[in-house]
Amino acid sequence: MTQHMDTGTNPKGDVALILIDVIKGFYEPGGEFYHEVYAATLPPIRKLLEAARTRGRLIVHAREGHSQGEPNFELIKLPEHALMNSFHREFAQGAEPLPGEVDLRKRRYSAFFATDLSVMLAEYGIKHLVLAGCKTNVCVRATAQDAFGYGLDVVVPVEAVASNRPHLHEASLEDIDRYIGRVVPLAEAVTLLREG
Repeated sequence: MTQHMDTGTNPKGDVALILIDVIKGFYEPGGEFYHEVYAATLPPIRKLLEAARTRGRLIVHAREGHSQGEPNFELIKLPEHALMNSFHREFAQGAEPLPGEVDLRKRRYSAFFATDLSVMLAEYGIKHLVLAGCKTNVCVRATAQDAFGYGLDVVVPVEAVASNRPHLHEASLEDIDRYIGRVVPLAEAVTLLREG
């Protein structure tokens, strides 16, 4: 389910910020998949949010959400997680959506799979995506690869993504930069959001 928190204004420009699973389950102690490496990316993520909000960009908060007892193919590989209305699915502190931003429920790794994200981006004329969040080697990479498939320019600020598996984090960044998009310093992504 996609929830549009619409204020009646349209986002500006052809650049959007997509945050992937910036939720307490990953980012806060007590979260089901918490790791300190994720928490370290929150300050950079907040800087991206500030830049995007200052310029009136489209901001999408994509977060996994599952209902208790519903069929869930991911359970083949993962324990039950990100249950609707649970602490673990709440937004991480300082990364909560503001009115006019999009809360996108996803049930698979990619924010594009079985959601209306591609339609929304096309309707708003988005051509460039800044992706941040976790995990680099799972949901960030899956979203980046699908974005590339839709012909979008993908930018991943290195300080704003993380994985608890450092070797897979590094390998995924190398693959994204070589085959999918651009891995850049945080300052470059902030400039893109502010200036286009």
